[in-house]
Formats: sequence, structure tokens, C-alpha cells
Amino acid sequence: MSTLRQIEWLVGKGRNLERDDRQRLNSDGIDVERRDGELREFLVGDHERFLCHVFGIGWAPSAARAARYTASRCRSTRSPNAPESPCRALSTSSESVTRLVDAEGAWLVGKKLRSGRGMSRGRAAGGACTLLDMHSHEQILRLLREKVEHPATLRELLQALRIPREERASFRRQLKSLVSSGDLVQIRGQRYGVPDKMNLVVGRVSMHPRGFGFVVPERPLEDAAGDIYIAGTNLNQAMHGDRVVARIEHYKEDKRVEGRIVRVLQRNTANLVGRYEIDESGLGFVVPFDRRQTMDVQIPDDARGEVRRGDMVTVEITRWPTPTRNPVGRILEVLGDIDAPGVDTTIIIRKYGIPDTHSDEAIEEARRLGGEVRARDVSGRSDFRSLLTVTIDGEHARDFDDAITIERLPTGHYWLGVHIADVSHYVPEGSALDTDAYERATSVYFPERAVHMFPAELATGLCSLNPQVDRLVQSCLMEIDRQGAVIRYELHDGVIKSDARMTYTEVNAVLTDHDPATIRRYKHLVPAFEAMQDLFEILHQRRRRRGSIDFDLKEPEVVMDEAGLVEAIIAAERNIAHRIIEEFMLLANETVAGHLEDRDMPTLYRVHEEPDPLKVEEFEEFLATLGYSLAAAPSSLRPRHFQRLLDRIHETPEEKPIAFLMLRTMQKARYDAANLGHFGLAATSYTHFTSPIRRYPDLIVHRTLRMLRHGAVTEEKRQELDEELPEIARHTSDMERRADEAERELVQWKKVRFMANKVGDEFEGYITGVSAFGLFVELVEHFVEGLVHVSTMADDYYRFVERAHILRGENKHRVYRLGDKVLVQVLRVDMDRRQVDLGLVEILEAIRESEEHRGSRRGRAQPKRERRAPRPDRRERARPPRNRR
Repeated sequence: MSTLRQIEWLVGKGRNLERDDRQRLNSDGIDVERRDGELREFLVGDHERFLCHVFGIGWAPSAARAARYTASRCRSTRSPNAPESPCRALSTSSESVTRLVDAEGAWLVGKKLRSGRGMSRGRAAGGACTLLDMHSHEQILRLLREKVEHPATLRELLQALRIPREERASFRRQLKSLVSSGDLVQIRGQRYGVPDKMNLVVGRVSMHPRGFGFVVPERPLEDAAGDIYIAGTNLNQAMHGDRVVARIEHYKEDKRVEGRIVRVLQRNTANLVGRYEIDESGLGFVVPFDRRQTMDVQIPDDARGEVRRGDMVTVEITRWPTPTRNPVGRILEVLGDIDAPGVDTTIIIRKYGIPDTHSDEAIEEARRLGGEVRARDVSGRSDFRSLLTVTIDGEHARDFDDAITIERLPTGHYWLGVHIADVSHYVPEGSALDTDAYERATSVYFPERAVHMFPAELATGLCSLNPQVDRLVQSCLMEIDRQGAVIRYELHDGVIKSDARMTYTEVNAVLTDHDPATIRRYKHLVPAFEAMQDLFEILHQRRRRRGSIDFDLKEPEVVMDEAGLVEAIIAAERNIAHRIIEEFMLLANETVAGHLEDRDMPTLYRVHEEPDPLKVEEFEEFLATLGYSLAAAPSSLRPRHFQRLLDRIHETPEEKPIAFLMLRTMQKARYDAANLGHFGLAATSYTHFTSPIRRYPDLIVHRTLRMLRHGAVTEEKRQELDEELPEIARHTSDMERRADEAERELVQWKKVRFMANKVGDEFEGYITGVSAFGLFVELVEHFVEGLVHVSTMADDYYRFVERAHILRGENKHRVYRLGDKVLVQVLRVDMDRRQVDLGLVEILEAIRESEEHRGSRRGRAQPKRERRAPRPDRRERARPPRNRR
């Protein structure tokens, strides 16, 4: 078989290579590199034929790294003395490999290799990633659906699809790839079938600590609601987060489904965090920190390293579980005692797989940039250094990525400048800094430390808008009329010099407290702050008029002491200075989004879609129980209907429950390459432009702005962006959710620790969640959420009414509703589950009074244990009786 026939199956969507495949390809002069079990390689022939191609499936999240890796692979082929090798063109600059010549003639690959972000896929002349007459995976699946009516054997497939004899080996390999990816399923009798035609579903496992799980389908299920329930006996050794194939086996009346896992397609992660323990026989094992990982990991003696019992560790799974054995692993890192300062933060970082160190290459790139703006960097930029410029941030902030200039115009309008650190100037696509930033996609902020997207040399140095130094910016300048409309705007590559680094507290002292000392100190800045406040009022009222939803719920702030322990949990202050900066950033983001949208420039948008009609219907039913309504049909629902409801319930007893459920009714905001609008802000176009130091999507927006501004947008570039941006949006949205979950879990853990010495104390709280197993209550004083389990509500039988979000007593008819204010007592603090157990004081007192009235009574009958003669213990029974005389 020719080399081309052997590799053609790889060029579409390659998968793992069998050993004989690798040997055959190597023997034909094709060097194949494997990495993490996925084919992410470039095939290089060093003879007369030359091939270089990048794969899309199983792709690592960095095309830039792949580009550099390809270039190095191409330079190290079996012909090192070929300096004119065409692979040298495949450097980190944008190039195209369009024609590869075989001895049999010329044929087109059409793979575009570039150093930018994302996962560009190969395109042949017809737009598909194919070689000659090769079938792509999509084509095979389409043919199977159209021409094969039942699960078929390989022979039947070859006949039904009329695969030529010379392509059958390639077809077999493609079938293996499709089975590995879950697009096809191999069943008994060596038959292949399409999953959705066999009641099979591909999805991710979400485990419950009690041992059962759910499969979250990758595609919505027809005629079914929710996820697929999997009993513990039907998990088939799957672990939390694994990608699996599941069979639907039972449909319930409420459209919920049950099933069993047929096959594990892809393990979620090989690394876990847990506590090292030793059993009675001396066998070491790790108890996972994440309670959703329900299997302990066995640790052989030679894989322990220097670890002590009770230490928190990171473990790598070396053998996956079987029906008779738990997973086996080796210890990678000893994190230390779980109660030691800072260990909890490290545990959360390891659990979520957040990179907390930058690569040596990225750090070196940042250091080479230096700490000062060079003269050649300023050349050609708009100079705003003469304008009065300030940054306003928190007291403990170290990176300042936005600055403000403001001027009152003679017409009564305002000339507002929002200047954002120009990170894109220093971080080109494909650089090591870019690669590291993309993998993180966002900075993560914990109570004790921050995990930055960029090294400190950039984040707190060259790209931080520190006072009294030149800094490069991308600037959005807007003329705003008295109604808050932007009637003119300009976008610039600029340079600024901040006059002052202000804090929210200081600006609030000037504008709200009118503190004389602070006003004297910043006398030259006070007029600018007053103009900012006036403009804020105009902009805020305009946003409210169009219906933008403005939740004003208190957020908790964890105050740490020097030992790293929680000293207090207080309501985070959100004063006028916070609101001014927030309003200005919203306006700049909206202006930039509209600019890009009007020019049809591909970019990333921050989208917030309309709420699910079913959730709105449930929300409306709940409102009706409280005497409220959205006053709009689901088909005509707009953001202003939600905002008007918030206005009506402001400072009423119902405000808390309605606001809680309204948040749950809303969709989650995310990134998308398509402009779907922002429902919550009532904005037709919205993006993230104002924080490229800590958010990768903002960096993408800066790059697309610069390309558009400098006329560097070719049709080819537009096509590349159209292909790459959807994957960038998905990845950055996932990483944002990961960061939010990590921050939330660590704060909750610290809250639980904070409550450890408060067992027996009573607190007021609001019911934030109602379920069949109890009530979730958030304490007013400490913002800590705990669980009132239904088993502690022993004064009655309580039934859960899901639609109304209540627990109702059958006999006493006592009702506990979402948002109700209750008095609770801390019963227990469970550090293993990181949960605070609460009890309702009124029920606990009722139970105690009932027990006191009942008293302690003894019947006349003597208990059996008292009537019986005491049994001799084991030693006495074994003792021989003495001879009696």
C-alpha cells in the first residue's frame, strides 16, 4: 500500500495509532510523534514526498504551541542536512502550505498553518479536509445514516458503502477512530451502529457522593427531560467527569430517563487531590478531596515517596479501575497538612487544574520586554499624556488596566475617555505569553492570593497603568449628550501618563462623605470626580429607562488575618466610586461592540440570552403565590419587565426570595462569536474590552480592533477568525466557569472553618433554597450558607412542593418558603463535607418541650436484659470448671 493510502485516514481526524501502523509509517519515512494518547502531530516525510499537516481532533488548546512544535519537528526530520527544506517556512509567522507533490502527481492539502489562537482545520479545494477521494468522518456518518438501516458488520459496511478494495484498510482505521470518539458504537457481534439510533447517548458523567451518577448528554435528548440517571451498579467503573457512552433503559412518566454506562470513551483527568491514609494491613491509599470521586486510589509502596499519613497529596492514576479493583496511582506532590496556612488554596488550585506557574519561555519573554515604554513603541500613537488621567481601583489592587479622562464640553456634553492597557502590543499571537494566557483564559482571585493570567512582569509592570509613567493603551473616547447617548466616538492606539492612583474609598470620601482632608489632598482632581458623578447619573438613568436589570444584592467579602484564617465575613462595599467605574466600563464595552458589529468584523461578544420559557413559567407561578407578576406574556417578555418587578419589591419582605429565584431563572452570560445580544443589560451589542490583563477574550477584542483600525483585515483573515473564534469562545467560557467554581468553593470552605467554634449559637437567616431533603439557609450576619436537613424537622411530616418552592407540614400546615426569614441554630460543622448543619429554632424548641412533657417513664415489666442472668464473657466460658467437694 502506498504511503498516501496509509496516511490519508490521519489527515481528517486522526486518533490513536496502533503499533503496527506506527511501524509501517516509520518504515515509509514518516516520523510520527504521540502525545497524551492523542494524535496532535505533524507527519514529515524526508524523501521525495513531503507532508506536513496539523490535526483538529484531540487538539491541545494552543495552536501557537502546535505551530512552534511543528516547526521544530520539521527541522528535525531524518534529513537534517536539508537546509532548504520547505518545512522551514512553517515558523511562527503566518504561512500556508498549499501544495505537496508526490511522484504520482500534484495533489492539494490546503491546510493553513498559523501561529494564532484556536484550532484552524484543514480545508481542501472543496472546503473539506480530505485527500483525493478519501471519505471524511462526517461523510462516513452521513452515509451510514442514509444507507445502513441496522447495526452492521464490517463486511456489510464495505458492501453498503461500496468502499474500493484499495481504501478498505483506511476505512477500517476510520471506523476505529469513530468508535474512539463515540460517533459510532461497536456492539456484540462486531457490529457498528450510530448511537442515537440504538438508545445510546454520549455525554459526561456527573457523580453524586452517595455513589450514583448522571450522564449529561452532549446533544439534547428528544422525548426526555434532564440528564440520564445511572444507578451505582450500572456505572461500569466510570468516574466523575469521564466521557462515556450510556444506554437509555427506562423512561419514566415525567420524561426522566434511567440508563447504564456501556463504555468509557475518555477519562476526565489522570490527577486527583486527596488525603493519604494507610489501612490496617499497611496498604496506602488516597481518599479524594472531591467527594464526587467515589473510589479511593490505591498507592503501592514504591509509589508513595516521602509522605506521611494524613497529608494532602496530588496523585496520578496509573491504572484505571476494574470490576474487582480500585484505581491505582502514584503520588506526584505532597501538599501538606490540610489545616496549614495556604494549603486549602493550593488544594483548590490542584483540584480544578488551574496552572499557577508560568512557563519559563513566557517569563523570559516578559522580562525581555523590560519595564519602560520605549520611544519606538510610542511612535504613531495618539498622545493623551497631557490630559488629566486617573485610575480608580481597590485598596489592595496591584494591576491597573483602565484609566479615565473626562471633560465638560461647551455644549453641555461630556467627552469621556476610557483608556485600557494595550496588552496586545506586547503579546503577539503565537508567543509563549499568548499560549500561557489562552490556557488560563482568566485570572483567578482567591482570598489569600491571585493566579494571574500573565506573569507579574507584565500584569503589575509594563501593562499596569501605574501613575507618573508612560503606558500604551487602546482608547475609546465618547461624546455623550445630556440624555446619555453616545453621539460620537473615536478609537485610538494611544499613550497616557496617569496623574494619580485613586482608590474607591478615597473617591467616595470626596463625593459622598465630603471629607475636608481628602478634598484638600486631591483638590486638583475634585472637579473631574464631580463631572464623573454627574455623568454617571445620566448614564445610569438611561440604562434603567431601556430596562437594564440591576441587581443590588450584597456580596460577601472574606477578611483574612495574618495567619491566613478568616477574621470576619462582611458585606462588600459598593459605593459611588464602584458604580461610576462600572457604568463607564459598560458604556465602553457597548460602544466597542457596536463598532465591530457595524463593520462586520469577526470578534468575541459577551452574550446573555433570553431566559428559558419553562423557567419563566415556573418563576411566574412562584410570583403568583406572593401576589406579584411579570405582567407580560412569555413571548413578549423584555428585560424591563424584570427591572420593574425589582423596583416594586424593593425593601419589601419578598425582595430576597424573588431576587434569588430571578437569578436562577436567568441564563448564564458567556462568550460567543455570534452577537446574540445581552438580555440582562438590554443591550443589542456587548463585548469585553476593558480588562485584557485578566481576561483573554478582551485581548481578542483588542486584536480585532487593531486589525480593523489598521486595515489589516483580508478576506482570508476573516475566514480564519470565523473558524477559530467559536472554539475560543467555548474554551474561555469553560475556563471562566472553572475559575468561578474554584473561587466559590474555597470561600465556602473558609466560611465553614469560620463557623467551627460557633456550634450552638443562634443566627437569623434567609431560606435560599428548598428541596425534598431540607432547606438551605444563608445567615444574615456572616453570609454563610448551611443546610437544615428535613430529618431535624421532626415536629411534622413535611412535603416538598417543587413549583411553589416550599416545604409544607401535613398536620400543622406550617410552611417554609424560599426567601423566608428564619431563626436557626448551628448544630454541627462537618469539615469533611465542608458543610454547616443547621436546625430551625422553633422546631427544635417544640421538640424539646414535647420530650420534657412526656418525661421518663418505666413500665412495671422488667426488661429482658435485667431478668436474665448475666452471661459469662469469652474468657470465663473458656475457663474449665473447678472440682467441687
